[in-house]
Amino acid sequence: GRLEAVTQQMGYHPQYLDSFLKTQHYLLHMDGPLPFDCRHYIAIMAAARHHCRYLVNLHVLQFLRAGGDPQWLRGLDFIPPKLRNLNEVNKILAHRPWLITKEHIEKLLKISEWSWSLAELVHAVVLLAHCHALASFVFGCGCEQEEGPGGRSALKLSPPGNQCFCEAATGNGCGQELLRINRKRSLDSCMELDSLRERVQRIHMETEGREETRPLPPDREEGEWGREVGREVGRGGGGMPGPSSDRLGLSPSSDTDGEVTAAANLACYLQDPDFGYQDFARRDEDQAQVFRVQDYSWEDHGFSLVNRLYSDIGHLLDEKFRMVDGLQSSAMAKRQGCEPSVFKRGIWNYIHCMFGIRYDDYDYAEVNHLLERMLKVYIKTVTCYPEKTNPEMFDRFWKQFKHSEKVHVNLLILEARMQAELLYALQAITQYMV
Repeated sequence: GRLEAVTQQMGYHPQYLDSFLKTQHYLLHMDGPLPFDCRHYIAIMAAARHHCRYLVNLHVLQFLRAGGDPQWLRGLDFIPPKLRNLNEVNKILAHRPWLITKEHIEKLLKISEWSWSLAELVHAVVLLAHCHALASFVFGCGCEQEEGPGGRSALKLSPPGNQCFCEAATGNGCGQELLRINRKRSLDSCMELDSLRERVQRIHMETEGREETRPLPPDREEGEWGREVGREVGRGGGGMPGPSSDRLGLSPSSDTDGEVTAAANLACYLQDPDFGYQDFARRDEDQAQVFRVQDYSWEDHGFSLVNRLYSDIGHLLDEKFRMVDGLQSSAMAKRQGCEPSVFKRGIWNYIHCMFGIRYDDYDYAEVNHLLERMLKVYIKTVTCYPEKTNPEMFDRFWKQFKHSEKVHVNLLILEARMQAELLYALQAITQYMV
């Protein structure tokens, strides 16, 4: 199945994969503040910000299997106001997380018929950051490219429970147990396969002909994005425009042999589609100042807050952050002429720098020394506008490195980006609580 693409790539680093799967399963399938259908719809909203058909299609199926209302798949105009109100936070976290403020948090938590609880909001924020970062990994490792004929993604409507990331984890510590739990939950609570096919087909028939289809924008010339590199780290490593609002996505239709293919416009899950990443160094005077980790860090502040409001997720996230930091990278570092910890910290701090997060004890001139230009532009593209990534970029950077080493870079991108979004969101929640 298509889901194997992500786990096959992460499988180059099985200890990390095990940690990732535990977190993924806990967020989506274990007890928590949010209903199961809402979790998958939030994931759809998050993945749509980066036009990630791979993840959108996955969570459309999971949403329906969790008993979600098919009408919601028509777009944001058809979902409850409470869920729709999350869209602003989704948009900001996906592209310019430094803009999130305690006022955004207060607006969601204010007393009203559609207010969120703190626990629900923390669950939602972790889901958003998880899916935004996972979209970077999907594009960065080329998983999005694995589509059916004619560029249409194909997802097999397997029996309930077979479309879980956990399925590909067989052989890892948590794989068999998570798969058993997930299959039991799916068989106990989800719809029968025939009913699912009928519901997907009905959605397609109701929406067919209504969606505008526009041609995809031409890709920028290689030389154009190549010329963007070489800027000072303090300016974010060069800028590229955000994704075009014309990018087409997918929503489900069904054929006779049980495949769900893509047919409609992802724009229905987007508001303000032209809102994208902008270099933090080019911010206006009234925007947020540099985020200093010495003032608010994951270890000292974020971990305890998230763990208090959403039990145990802090431990899982912390394990995942530590796991990616502990991955062996001696070969990568040796080729760059430095210690492994120095090389990994250079990549991590460069990613955080693009989101305005600074470490007072770090010399940022080191980043320009450690990271060659093509690597920097690759990291920035995958981090800030992953939908612009193409397989050629993956093949072209670090030609002398192994595939597993390139995957390692993408895991660093995934985790550094996720932590950056969480730091901004949790700091805003803390400020609201204070």
